[in-house]
Amino acid sequence: MTSLTLKELLQRDQILVVPASYDMVSAKLIERAGFEAVYLSGYGHAASHLGLPDAGLISFSEMLERLHNLVRSVQIPVLADGDTGFGGAINVRRAVQEYEWAGAQAIQIEDQEFPKKCGHTPGKRLVKAEEMLKKIEAAEASRRSHNFLIIARTDAISVEGIDEAIRRGQLYQSAGADIIFIESPTTVEQIQRIASSFQKPLMLNQIEGGQTPTLPVRELQALGYKIVAYALTALMASVRAMQRTLRFLHQEGATDQYLNDIASFEELDELFG
Repeated sequence: MTSLTLKELLQRDQILVVPASYDMVSAKLIERAGFEAVYLSGYGHAASHLGLPDAGLISFSEMLERLHNLVRSVQIPVLADGDTGFGGAINVRRAVQEYEWAGAQAIQIEDQEFPKKCGHTPGKRLVKAEEMLKKIEAAEASRRSHNFLIIARTDAISVEGIDEAIRRGQLYQSAGADIIFIESPTTVEQIQRIASSFQKPLMLNQIEGGQTPTLPVRELQALGYKIVAYALTALMASVRAMQRTLRFLHQEGATDQYLNDIASFEELDELFG
């Protein structure tokens, strides 16, 4: 059965729940769990590929290679993190072209200065809105098809406040972005205000333990959000599971206590075979 495109998924009445992958294993498991799209997370891939933080350290070439592999690994739409666009407007142009050719169905571009930081950490700095507008316009002009969507993210809430975040989001909406992503609102009231401020589809990021309150999917749908991303859920779950199993192996010299909690060889063989 052929999956719906991302654009088709967003035309439905229901919200789209998109967990983020950090490698091809997690991408396959996200698809197996029944989710209809997967997000290629810059944080997760910097962590798994480089063992480094989400600080603009993973290169365009490295992200593109991971994107190629991820698209080949699943049959569902892939939304891909493009960080700050890997440079100026001309770099955004190439990133959009390459991401689209690789098979992604959306690229996310944010308005932080390079080197960027994780959206839920302090010390972020923004480019001027005019610079981000040039990037969005370059992205819009560079895509081959309008089935390839542009996600414009602003980190302005934690730098300049909610009013500036909404102002920027509305500018990005007018410049041609298909989806607006206001990162790291810190209160339910901010989440509600964002939901009432835009005409185009809205994306919200839910990070367990992050700055944004975690709300049930049904509440976000009722507010009007179209995408909710769970950017670190799979990575956090796998880290905790590995910590427990490996700690027990190191201390006890055995794994028998965890046999029911780890995948069998047959399951692995079936997943990758």
